[in-house]
Formats: sequence, C-alpha cells, structure tokens
Amino acid sequence: MYRPEKYKKDDKKFVFSFIRENPFATVIMNGNRLMATHLPVLIEGNEAEWQLYSHLANHNEQAALVKDGSEALIIFHGPHSYISSSWYKEKDISTWDYTAVHVNAQVKLQTREELENSLENLVKQFEKEQDSPLYYGDIPKPMLDEHLPLITGFWLQPVKVEGVAKLHQSYPKHDVEAVVENLNSSGNCMKEELGKAIKNENKIR
Repeated sequence: MYRPEKYKKDDKKFVFSFIRENPFATVIMNGNRLMATHLPVLIEGNEAEWQLYSHLANHNEQAALVKDGSEALIIFHGPHSYISSSWYKEKDISTWDYTAVHVNAQVKLQTREELENSLENLVKQFEKEQDSPLYYGDIPKPMLDEHLPLITGFWLQPVKVEGVAKLHQSYPKHDVEAVVENLNSSGNCMKEELGKAIKNENKIR
C-alpha cells in the first residue's frame, strides 16, 4: 500500500480499534485471477496479539481458494471524502482524505464447532443494539443444520499489517479548521466521521 511517512498508522492501538470499528471488509485472493468478496471480518484477541475470522458461501467462486495456508489481503475501509481546495485560504490542489488498514493474512479453515462459535459471536456483536435482538441460540436448530453446510468459516492469521490515515497532516491550521467545518456541515454521516478524525489527528479543539 502506498503510504507516505506522515500518513503511516501502524501503532497497535490504532489498528486494533480500527478493525473493530470498521468490520465490513474486502477480502482479496488470487487464483487464476484476482477475486474479491465483501464480508464482515471480526477480530479477536488484544492489541498485542490478535487474529481475524469470517465465513463465506460455498457457492461463491472465491470459496475454492479458501484453503489452509492460502494467502488473503483484507482491506478495512474507514471514512473518506473529497476535499475541495476551495475551502483553503489560498489556491491549492484538491485532494481526498481517508483511513484504511490492510492485513496480509494466512488462511486456516475452521472446524464446525469453531464456525458455530464465530457465528454466535458475530450475531451477538451486531444484534445486541437491537430493540428485540435475535441471537444465534434463538434460531431454530433445523434451520441452522440446513444452512451451516452451505458456508465455510475460516481464520485469518496476520502476516503483515499496514495502517494509513491521510488526515490533512502538515496543512496550515486555518485550512484544517475549514476542512473540518465543511465536512461537519455536509449532512453526510461519513464526511462528519472523517471530520472528527481530522480534528482529532490535528488536535483541533
């Protein structure tokens, strides 16, 4: 991944938190051609030591590549937006601010028990905020028995991890403040999240 030095974000706290907060990822693998699937990819462990896990449908063409020892590139996307140079005090070139984490990982297939535990954790994470959550254990067993053979669960052991945060570092304070103000007043949730990230990165009060 292209990462100028000032945009590198490899500290363990950033990476771990970023993956937890942005779990919908792009999983890329190489067979006869490059293939990608968009999947929820969860993280377990702690900042010092962690692994990822996910699952995909067996009728997905990419499932044939999911084998023990195969390699995958997982891309986690954070908020991003076009930044207009019309917001600056002086004329300049427009740009795009964004955050992302790339993880090169080795695949390890899950057992049936591991897959069920992973699904239970996944459902729990995303259902817990619902008014009337439907947890994994609430799903009828015949339905689970019918669907589990149709998916493959897998672990992703990180081999290389790279984080990037292009958040207007080194720009004049007045331009950074103008960028944050325009993003926050956009009415767009993603732009507002990016505005918060730029504000925190540049320590703007």
